[in-house]
Amino acid sequence: MALPTLTTDVLVVFGLVGVAILFFVTDYVRPDVTALSVIVALVVLEPWTGVGAEQAFMGFANTATVTVAAMYMLSEGVHRTGVVRRLGAFITRIAQDSPSRMTQTTLVLAGGLAGVVNNTPVVAVLIPMVTDLADTYRISPSKLLLPLSYAAMLGGTLTLIGSSTILLASTISARLIDHPFSMFEFTHLGLLGLGVGIVYLSTIGQRLLPSRVAPSIDLIELFDLRTYVSRLYIRERSPLVGQTIVKATESLPINSDQQILEVVRDGDRYAAPGPDFVLEARDVIIVRADQETLRAAAPTLDLWQLPWMSVADRDRTVPAGIGTLVEVKVPNGSDLVGQAVGSLGARERYKATILAVQRNGEIIHEQFDDLVLERGDTLVFRTASGNVDVLRDTTNLILTAVAGSGKFEGTATGKVRANRAPVVVAIIAGVVLIAAFGLLSIAIAALGGVVAMIVTGVLEPDEAYEAISWNVIFLLAGMIPLGMALENSGGATWIAQLVAELAGLMPPVAVLLLFYVLAALLTNIILPNATVVLLIPIAIDVALAIGVNPFSFVLAVTFAASTSFLTPLGYQTNLMVFGPGGYEFSDFFRVGAPLQAILAVVTTLGIMLFWGL
Repeated sequence: MALPTLTTDVLVVFGLVGVAILFFVTDYVRPDVTALSVIVALVVLEPWTGVGAEQAFMGFANTATVTVAAMYMLSEGVHRTGVVRRLGAFITRIAQDSPSRMTQTTLVLAGGLAGVVNNTPVVAVLIPMVTDLADTYRISPSKLLLPLSYAAMLGGTLTLIGSSTILLASTISARLIDHPFSMFEFTHLGLLGLGVGIVYLSTIGQRLLPSRVAPSIDLIELFDLRTYVSRLYIRERSPLVGQTIVKATESLPINSDQQILEVVRDGDRYAAPGPDFVLEARDVIIVRADQETLRAAAPTLDLWQLPWMSVADRDRTVPAGIGTLVEVKVPNGSDLVGQAVGSLGARERYKATILAVQRNGEIIHEQFDDLVLERGDTLVFRTASGNVDVLRDTTNLILTAVAGSGKFEGTATGKVRANRAPVVVAIIAGVVLIAAFGLLSIAIAALGGVVAMIVTGVLEPDEAYEAISWNVIFLLAGMIPLGMALENSGGATWIAQLVAELAGLMPPVAVLLLFYVLAALLTNIILPNATVVLLIPIAIDVALAIGVNPFSFVLAVTFAASTSFLTPLGYQTNLMVFGPGGYEFSDFFRVGAPLQAILAVVTTLGIMLFWGL
């Protein structure tokens, strides 16, 4: 066997690839910093890499980079309108209380949708839903977002329009062997891969995935506290001015002095004010009571009922907040089992106020002082952030969630634009259809969608820019020129020639598997479309040379290039979840390598079974 010649150019570029991968895997420096360093190195070593200053910055103008940035913005628009909450509620009804069933349902949904529309917008739309589901089930979003990307990639192999890579491969196949792909020609093979992938990602993959990002627990929403906790502004002529907490409690439609949780005065906060605390004009009091009852009493007492966000009053801002919310459970064997809630002495014992009790799915907000605690009851305390350790250290309660640190943790009502939900659905549908029918590229269609969201008031420009994970953009833009260098130097061709030489020494099935593995590796470096352009012609030549079915080899390269699991760089959906999931570079290899190995065998055997050699 005659090995292809290794030139100095190839060795230099291979060296850069190796160093970059080493930094990515070890996380010695941030991935985006490594990518920017690669740009500098490529230009400094231009005589060998063939990448000058102009080419080095082409990654920033690459359609993949623009698409990822635009998809982040579209995803934010979907999130701002809450349009996927109904879908999330549907999944929750199916999954009930089972996180594993929820994971499987989500992956089936992502894979199925990606088969009929391009997988990139599918991930953009589902990221907010998956994040919300993670919060609902109290699991890390990191456990769901990477599987979401992988499932969407696998779903993209179900039909001709699932991904741009398959469309490109069909064009090349039509030109070289007069065999374009029909819409459902390989759906059965795609379903096989998707099924295997879902089983892996919902079982073994879950064990391999780290919990990089903690779930965001919104106790206000979870325990429906918004209706039972109010902010009242005391006006100059209010009869509460000059009254103690005890006297004010008698005037307000509440039951005891423990219902006034906090007083905010000139920016200072007085948590759990004592009975002799004297109220003044312009104080803001945080009260636990039925909101409708307070609303009826507020005009008589010359009070303003304030919304749950900062509001301007003359020349100052009234700060919002109810302190820190802490969720605790009553464990088996707790000394509190059998005690009435009112006898706990929460203020004295825990320096906190009880806002709600949950038992067997029922939430109790009022008149729970006589409720006798049972094992498994959940309580929500309001306390100061410095007192959380008091609840954490007690053996009678198990702390399960903390939300807030001197500020209200619910979603600001001013930012949720539910009335724009029909608009955002129309925009997303337009982006998908325009890209699916090839009227415009996915990048231009997505940018058009962003412009439409801003014009129609779904997004503010600042919100759109803030939605982008810029470290991901710089990571992608910095690594695209490295793929160019691999092609310019002849490194990618050298690898392909080596495989072609090895083909003569191996049985046909091993050659088919080898091309799958090669395509899977290259697509993580030079991107999927470049991989099919480079490898499909070589794969066809090798297949014809050894006398086997060339279409089988086309499919092997196409499927491998369409399912890039080893790094976040190989496919734009991986990059889209990289930031929200808080992933490290090595997480993709840890979870993706076993899946890639399994699918290499499954896909190769499937091609042999369905199309033969």
